[in-house]
Amino acid sequence: MNLPDLINGLFELGGSIVLWWNVLQTYRDKGYRGVTAASTFFFSAWGYWNLYYYPSLNQWLSFFGGISIVAANTSWLVLMLYYGHTELRKSV
Repeated sequence: MNLPDLINGLFELGGSIVLWWNVLQTYRDKGYRGVTAASTFFFSAWGYWNLYYYPSLNQWLSFFGGISIVAANTSWLVLMLYYGHTELRKSV
């Protein structure tokens, strides 16, 4: 472990906490407003890349924090797509 990995790992962990709040709020609201699925998809894809990239740099704390980010972003994206589709059906 090195200092940059520790700092980045803490950012990853902190980021995942706030992303899980988004997941929880989307679930509670059964919908979402003001966020695009495209941006969440982009950051999810970046997170998946990081799961390959961090181990190649031997940055294991960042990797483990990244797992939570990817899980949160993927969960949020699934809820966004599901509830977006559900809202569309209700309005038709």
